[in-house]
Amino acid sequence: MLQHTLLIAYRNFKRYKSSFFINLIGLSTGLACSLLIYLWVNDELNVDRFFEKDGQLYQIIKTYPNADGTISTGEETPALLADMLAEEIPEVKYSVSTIGRNMGILSAGEKRMKAKPQFVDKDFFNVFSYQLVQGDKNKVLSEKYGVILSDKLALKLFKTTENILGKTVVWDGESAELNGAYTIAGIFESPPANASLQFDILFTYALYFDTYKERYGMTYWGSNTSHTFVILKEETNLQQINDKIKDYSKVKYKALHGMEGLEWEGRIFLQRYSEKYLHNRFENGVQAGGRVIYVRLFSIIALCLLAIACINFMNLSTAQAARRMKEIGIKRAIGAGQKTLLFQYLCESVCMAMVALAIAVVLITFLLPSFNGITGKQLTLNFDTELILTMLGITIVTGIISGSYPAFYLSSFRPAMVLKGKMNSSVRESRVRKGLVVFQFAISIILIVSVLVVYKQIQFIQSKNLGYSKDNIISFTNEGQLRNHLGAFLEEVKQIPGVVNTSTMGGDLVGHHGGGGGIDWEGKHPDQGIEFSALYAGYNLIETLGLKMAEGRAFSEELGSDSSKVIFNETAIKAMSLNDPVGKTVKMWGKEKQIVGIVKDFHFESLYESVKPFFFRMPEDKEDNQNVLVKIKFGMEIETIERIQEFYQSFNEGLPFEYKFLDADYQKLYASEQRVAVLSRYFAGIAILVSCLGLFGLATFTAERRLKEIGIRKVLGSTAVGIVYLLSVDFTKIVLASIVIALPFSYLITAHWLDRFAFRIELELWYFLGAGLLALIIAWLTVGSQAIKAANVNPANSLRSE
Repeated sequence: MLQHTLLIAYRNFKRYKSSFFINLIGLSTGLACSLLIYLWVNDELNVDRFFEKDGQLYQIIKTYPNADGTISTGEETPALLADMLAEEIPEVKYSVSTIGRNMGILSAGEKRMKAKPQFVDKDFFNVFSYQLVQGDKNKVLSEKYGVILSDKLALKLFKTTENILGKTVVWDGESAELNGAYTIAGIFESPPANASLQFDILFTYALYFDTYKERYGMTYWGSNTSHTFVILKEETNLQQINDKIKDYSKVKYKALHGMEGLEWEGRIFLQRYSEKYLHNRFENGVQAGGRVIYVRLFSIIALCLLAIACINFMNLSTAQAARRMKEIGIKRAIGAGQKTLLFQYLCESVCMAMVALAIAVVLITFLLPSFNGITGKQLTLNFDTELILTMLGITIVTGIISGSYPAFYLSSFRPAMVLKGKMNSSVRESRVRKGLVVFQFAISIILIVSVLVVYKQIQFIQSKNLGYSKDNIISFTNEGQLRNHLGAFLEEVKQIPGVVNTSTMGGDLVGHHGGGGGIDWEGKHPDQGIEFSALYAGYNLIETLGLKMAEGRAFSEELGSDSSKVIFNETAIKAMSLNDPVGKTVKMWGKEKQIVGIVKDFHFESLYESVKPFFFRMPEDKEDNQNVLVKIKFGMEIETIERIQEFYQSFNEGLPFEYKFLDADYQKLYASEQRVAVLSRYFAGIAILVSCLGLFGLATFTAERRLKEIGIRKVLGSTAVGIVYLLSVDFTKIVLASIVIALPFSYLITAHWLDRFAFRIELELWYFLGAGLLALIIAWLTVGSQAIKAANVNPANSLRSE
């Protein structure tokens, strides 16, 4: 029976080639796109989920109130928190603090390699199940001056991971106090690609704490310097423990520092670590999405693309039912039941889907490198059991869905009526077919509008005046010999033709800032607290960045040391309610600083956020100058960078010159949006293409079915234009209905997406009308080509046909 069914399917595919190829192209394209999206979604969902104690692993998140009444959320917590939680909260099994720093240089003999460090507590390997290649997880972090290398770093330095425990390596990083010789205490397997946190070398947290506890106020509960992670005991109720610890840091602050009314200290709560990657966005202290929104978005797009391809199959199969009426009638007459026919037609559609799957796999193989380039992933088509079952499952379900309506429709014909030739297309069947086409084009129009709005918002982001100049500025790390001779290096760089200015900066202009609360000023209310962002600024930084001063002056070498001076932004001064602020003194963590200037507000965060209170301060130590900035004259970038590189390598012999343009940091803030914009363009184009394939097939079939009618009309005097109009008007109505349905949904979807930005474009009417008109023009071109072809057929030929 199955063999007979497959044979019939093969013969029908051969007999109706045009329908077969239209369906095959649609299904294979839909499957290829859907499987690519599946690979991406699956990778996103599995980030950080490889830990043995994933269900018990949580990160402490802290919220704190802003001056404008909103609540901000951050991952930085007090340095003392981890130890206290482990001691005093019974539900906490393990608790660790970690601190990440910038890249440094690790040396072993003559070998020098760049490495990414982390400072971690002694229970790190009990919390995070990274595998140790060498060493005991309970002992490797017990030696204050011991380090643990990744297996990849060990291979680069020693060409082996064997017999290197106890050997000495030399660290040269951004913190002078931590530079020197260390003993290798262990080797761990490098974090996998689906780990959000990547590092090459582990130092002990005790070393960092003992070195900087005074400087960074790490014994002070108001100083947020560390990330805190815990393993909860099994069967711990998350809500109960969150209620229990929410005021924990505030209570400790009051108890240890003897101060009341510290409402600005904020609260803490637990977030499952493996959920942080996707659920990384908070509004007023409440989880409000994050990357997960794009996982959902592209999952929906994958379903829509498959649905559009399935609709093509349904429409073409039901529209061409008349071709198979005699076959159906004879089978029913000789005893074939409805279930038998159902099985046959579903087999045909599943066979079609399987052939489409084979083509889709070939397409994915060719497209995957480009897809990885767009998404920034390293996806591979590994045919493991999970992937094979997923692909087969998606394909079989797609085949069943696409063939279900035609199967039920064809198998329901009455044999007597069929054999008498009295079966005509019902009004209901015609409406269903039109409704499916409406759905196809509605989805396509929604995608077109979304692509346009995302593009305009990205364009707005890229062109918006941020309050500073990010163009033609390169940034590179202050490392090696630069740290000890930075002033001389900058003076020499200034003499290079094409260099406009140079400066230094502690941290990144966007994304990574220091600061915090605990700042006092004259007239401050005892309960008032403001969370500030801050950067260490070298001389000439404000001039290099093109920032504008609202009042006062920038830092200046000509006026002597400005180490005790500070520059706030306008938002900070407004929040502090200071009148005539220039010349006044504020107290920052026990140190007095004089306000010498007010810089005009600029965007140091993404446009998702409003401008927050901010200040610049001078570096207190040479290690605070983490990055060197060089502004280059427009049009001289290539030759100037080559000269800088040549001088850098003579100054820092043996180290590669690795730089980035400052605007690259800004673009990273919107990497997800950029990828969504690019992928959406492709998927919208594919949706339109597949929809038009179906429309093309229906138009072709309609023209064939009405060939005699067209011949008679032409004999009676109808023009070619009239014939084209006749064949196009019904399809035009269908697309117009799609536009009417799609535009309200388009508005709601795009408005919701734009609401995430503090600074955004306004939705304009032409976005929606333009998308509808584009869909209409594409439909006219698709249908028109077949309508013109039919209109030009010789009436004598069409009337002579059987």
